[in-house]
Amino acid sequence: MSAPALRISNLHKSYGLAVALADLSLDIAAGEFFGLVGANGAGKTTLIKCMLDFCDIQSGTIEIFGMPHRQTAARGRLGFLPERFVPPHYLNGRDFLRYLAELHRQPYDESRAVTMLAALELDAGALAKPVRAYSKGMTQKLGLAACLLSGKDMLILDEPTSGLDPKARALLKRELKARHATGCTVLMTTHALHDVGEMCGRMAVVDRGQLRFAGTPAEFIAQHRAADLEQAYLACIAGD
Repeated sequence: MSAPALRISNLHKSYGLAVALADLSLDIAAGEFFGLVGANGAGKTTLIKCMLDFCDIQSGTIEIFGMPHRQTAARGRLGFLPERFVPPHYLNGRDFLRYLAELHRQPYDESRAVTMLAALELDAGALAKPVRAYSKGMTQKLGLAACLLSGKDMLILDEPTSGLDPKARALLKRELKARHATGCTVLMTTHALHDVGEMCGRMAVVDRGQLRFAGTPAEFIAQHRAADLEQAYLACIAGD
């Protein structure tokens, strides 16, 4: 049996006296499309930072495809887009994508880059434009293009639809579904419960640093005897 893409066991993370994550355990199977849901400050981004070894943890373990998360080889299989993606202001779009390709130890392919930008409705002229002149939506599309071009086994996307208009959101969802169909594992945090219901085979709810639910969207609705995911979420976080 193959190792899960992500296994988090009894994870505890504090900032001083403030508990950010409390004894959290979660498995995500290889090839899953998984949604992580929670309010601002619930612990979603902290959980991602722990996974990527951006911060220390007090206790617990994290494994990525069966390897300890602190091993470079484990994190080397991940593509990541942070919630507040800000590329280096002195680069243009082409420089940024070329730089990311080098980090991923891949050759930069201009035709693939242009095709990916077109799939996200970002004009090819953006490649020559300095990123400091990009709008928020253009910047987000550039970061998403870099992730989708990375060819990584798992994509971790923190609020990937932030700053995107409705058409761009629809195009991104189409690209993520296509990548998932090839066997790529996708983990995304989102406030858009409709997207979770549409795209995610399983989901988890984090609230005040604790895991409140993990399972399918249908199971979440049934557990709370709700009409939809929004009502189930409200019932879930009101449980205390």
